Amino acid sequence: MPESPKMIYLTCVNPNETKGPHLHTKRDSFMTCIQGKVVFIVKDLDGLYHEIICDEKKPVLICIPKNFASAHLNLSDKPSKILVLASLAWKPNDNEMKNVLFDDYEWKKWNNDK
Repeated sequence: MPESPKMIYLTCVNPNETKGPHLHTKRDSFMTCIQGKVVFIVKDLDGLYHEIICDEKKPVLICIPKNFASAHLNLSDKPSKILVLASLAWKPNDNEMKNVLFDDYEWKKWNNDK
C-alpha cells in the first residue's frame, strides 16, 4: 500500500515534449493531468508497458509505485499541467531518481521524435 503524500507539486510539459522515462527508488507518485492532455507510459516489473491517457475533461488519478519506470508525453498543442502528489518530500542530494531507457517502446505512435 502506497504511503500518503508528503509533497505536492505541479509540473508542466510543453507540446510534443516527453518527461522521463525515469523511476523513483524511494517514493510512490500519484499524478493527474489538470490542464491539456497527456499519456502516462508506465513500465511494470515484468517489462510490459501501460498507457494511460488523461486530460482535463477525463481526469484520472494514477499511482506509480516506487521502482516502476514511467514517462509522460504531452499530446496537446498547448502546455499541459500535471499535478503530482509524492509519498516523500524532495530533499537536496537525495539521488533517488534514476533515468532509464524505454528503448523497446514505440515512441513513433505518438509522433514524437524520441
